[in-house]
Amino acid sequence: EVRLVESGGGLVQPGGSLRLSCAASGFTFGSSDMSWVRQAPGKGPEWVSRINSGGRSTYYADSVKGRFTISRDNAKNTLYLQMNSLKPEDTGVYYCARVLVWWPITTPPPRAYWGQGTQVSVSS
Repeated sequence: EVRLVESGGGLVQPGGSLRLSCAASGFTFGSSDMSWVRQAPGKGPEWVSRINSGGRSTYYADSVKGRFTISRDNAKNTLYLQMNSLKPEDTGVYYCARVLVWWPITTPPPRAYWGQGTQVSVSS
């Protein structure tokens, strides 16, 4: 059974930082591209970032470029998202997602490939 379990969300003030983690199991994590997707209240899913299986290639949405860093530890089957300089518009539920290699980089994968999500709230 494929499992993706996100953690690390919370309430933070604007300008603050959070580090999200995603523990993966049930598939060969080290052979899979991975993405982060977020969904703000009342809005559709937004692709945030992607990393290739080896961790050498990373991609970011313009809205987070320079503030967020995606990384992975294949020995620990864990995906990370370091989020700095957080803004209120970063508020939402953040999901890690398994991505087939041919899936378009900036398109969120189908919901079935996501974890259960972790809430990030940025507010003063």
